[in-house]
Amino acid sequence: MSRYDGKNVVITGGSSGLGLAAARYLVDNGAHVLITGRHRDTLEAAGRRLGGNAITLASDASSLADIDALAARAREEFGSLDALVVNAGIGSFDAFDDVTERTFDQVFAINTKGPFFTVQRLAPLLAPGSGVVLTTSIANQTGWAALSVYSASKAALRSMARTLSRELLPRGIRVNAISPGSIDTGKLEKEVPERAAQLKAEFTDSSPMRRWGHPDEFAPAVAFLAFDATYVAGIELVVDGGESQL
Repeated sequence: MSRYDGKNVVITGGSSGLGLAAARYLVDNGAHVLITGRHRDTLEAAGRRLGGNAITLASDASSLADIDALAARAREEFGSLDALVVNAGIGSFDAFDDVTERTFDQVFAINTKGPFFTVQRLAPLLAPGSGVVLTTSIANQTGWAALSVYSASKAALRSMARTLSRELLPRGIRVNAISPGSIDTGKLEKEVPERAAQLKAEFTDSSPMRRWGHPDEFAPAVAFLAFDATYVAGIELVVDGGESQL
């Protein structure tokens, strides 16, 4: 018998990177997962990789209509949920003077508004004793240049881990945050290819471990907060090799 046999989990942004690593870890340990993503090709590839215990759904994390469709699909497939991992998000590497209203609104829509309404819409499906995990970032507590909008969106999400946990604890639902540091998901190469090598070198130098983390080192921490940390609520678990702590 596997550790999470029979557990039903929704993971937003589960088609690549950290979300896919978490989905793979949970599936390998017996869970059934429903993952979302924006790009159908990437989503379908993730579904094939995860196998029969995974369901895929194309979904825009900033769209309330898509969030409602996600809740309906989760109810149809599972009836109830044992965990919700709100991982979908985007980066923003714009210098202060270059930030536009469009960028600001897009980042907050996906990184902050979307997670709030995802929890709101799926909370009725969460069984007593279940856990919600919000993916934040160590950027919410640092002052890195060119990350002002992204950092603010993640700081708001970290605050939600506290307030939503207070709101949902009477229903037996714990809400916590997980805060990754420099973990090599290939995201920099996709979002800022011209600066990826420089940024990776800078983050490596700032890490006490002098290396980037691997997504597989992130996934067990997600499972811990979702299932095993039964007396933990409102915290932010930092997974960054000591980067923000030492």
